This record gives sequence, C-alpha cells and structure tokens, in this order.
Amino acid sequence: MSGDGPLTIGDMEIHWLKGGDFRLDGGTMFGPVPKALWEQRCPVDSENTILMCNDPLLVKTPRNIILIDTGLGNKLTAKQNKNFKVASPWGLLPGLKKLGITREDVTHVILTHGDFDHAGGVTMLTEHGKLQLTCPHAMHFLQKNEWEDICNPHPRTKSVYLTDDFALLDGRNLEIIDGDAEICTGISLRFSGGHTRGHQVVVIQSAGMSVVHMGDLFPTHYHSNPLWVMAYDNYPLEVIDRKLQYFSEYSMKDSWLSFYHDPFVRACRLDSEYKVKETWSASSF
Repeated sequence: MSGDGPLTIGDMEIHWLKGGDFRLDGGTMFGPVPKALWEQRCPVDSENTILMCNDPLLVKTPRNIILIDTGLGNKLTAKQNKNFKVASPWGLLPGLKKLGITREDVTHVILTHGDFDHAGGVTMLTEHGKLQLTCPHAMHFLQKNEWEDICNPHPRTKSVYLTDDFALLDGRNLEIIDGDAEICTGISLRFSGGHTRGHQVVVIQSAGMSVVHMGDLFPTHYHSNPLWVMAYDNYPLEVIDRKLQYFSEYSMKDSWLSFYHDPFVRACRLDSEYKVKETWSASSF
C-alpha cells in the first residue's frame, strides 16, 4: 500500500520530511544477525553498506504542528559527512515550505533520543554561520535520563551527542519528561530505554486510530523480528523486551508503526506473529 499524501488518522496528518540520507555498515544495523540472513531482505552494496534515511515526521493536528526528530541538520563537518557517507543533504526547511509551514509555526519538537542523526536539526547554521534554533517557538521534549546523558556523556556516546545540537536549549524551550506523559491532545510519550538509557516512543492517537513511532527500537521494517537489534543499541536486551511488549500491544490495536530510517517504507502494520502485513510508502517532502 502506498499514498501520495499524508498518512491520516482522524483529524491528524503525518508527513515525512527529508532529513538527509547516509549509508551505514549493514553489520552494525543488524548487530548479531548473520549477513546471510539480513542481506536476503535488505539491499546492500559492494562495501557492505545500506541506505538509511533520517526523515523527521511532521504531525499536523487541529491546534499544533509537531516535529518528531529533526534529521542530520546542516552542521556536520566535511570529515563527518565523509565518515557517515552522507548521500543527500538536510532538507527540512524546504520540506516545511512545500507544506506551507514556516519553522516558526512548529509548536513541539519531540526527540526520541539525542544521537546526532536525530537531533542534528535542533539547531542550524544560518547563511552567515550563526547558530540558531531551527524551530524557535517550539517546546522541545526529552526524557530526563537522556538529558542527563547528553550533559554528561559516556565515552561510548560522546561522539554521537554533539554539543552544538543542544547548545540553545534551556528552561524556556526545553521540557524534561520523567516517564510517560501526554504533551498535547492525542500526542503521548512513553519512556522505553533500550537504544539509549533515555529513549522514548511517541504515540499519536485520533478517532480510535493510532500511529506509534518507536524511533530506533524499530528503525526499519526489516527489524520486525524482535530479536533483530542493532550494534548501536546500548542496551540490546531492553530493546528486545520493549519490542516484544510494543509489538504485542500495538498489533492487537492494529496500529501503524512509523519509521525514521527506512528509505522504502514509511509505516507498517504487523500481524499477531510480528510479520509485516501492510505498508505505507508515501514520498517525503
């Protein structure tokens, strides 16, 4: 199943914006899964890399405009772009313009976690090289554990929590969530942990329907097997536990599960055995 327009549930619309593409080593994306298994499902090139997008979700409700994660941003150095094989640039602002939205219109920015590929677009460099908040009027939401780790990173995470991504967040534009919370009508956050200590999931609900954004717990539709986790996961056993929990809960509700990193599928539904039974493949703006 595919669509030219947004994924609509009730009175809400979900669009995907172009947050920049890169290529990552396939082995890191599938962790303990043998290549002989994952390459049967996922296209891989001669250098063992797979294409990954970093496409933020834009949720339009009757009262709010919500951004879920922010893409790569425009602050990566030439070395970082080379190391991560960045294949296409950050296009969040042009995407907003195509939808008739300005960056000042965004009311909420939700970060599933603080890794640079999700938080890189929290701030941006202007044409004059000045650092600004990309969405200056938005409240930004992070879990308490995640913010603590961003401020005092472990050696393993220091290279992915980039200081400039968070330099302009303070008490005026940052709300720290400790656990589960509804941040506006129909938009709830669930603390999950797993990928990072403070990773969170976003639940979008309207008219008895729901879309669940599991962030890096479920990065692509190839990871529908609960045991298929990434080498990037800091707490892989927690990821497996959360996937089993959420897959069971949300497949029973026939919820859509949306993706940030999948270049081919934007969202899917799972059956009772956690196999993909339906996909949504709308293009990004």
